[in-house]
Amino acid sequence: MDLKFARTDISSKPKKVELAKIEATVEKEDSVIFYFDRENSHKDLLELQDYFEAKGKSFYMSEVKYGLADNEYMYQVHILR
Repeated sequence: MDLKFARTDISSKPKKVELAKIEATVEKEDSVIFYFDRENSHKDLLELQDYFEAKGKSFYMSEVKYGLADNEYMYQVHILR
């Protein structure tokens, strides 16, 4: 499963990340917050949630709006041990 991190600039393209890299970061830290781009499907993020909850992790996801337009949002994911 490849996901896309949130853009750091409106005109740039989101950077892709593999599940293995996300998992390695989660194993190093007690608490990790990731920001994912709006181009990710909600279904993929729910699969990510199922994956980490099956490993006994707590997973919290929310939409973060950063503008007034409907497409100006990103997903915030907080994963805890």
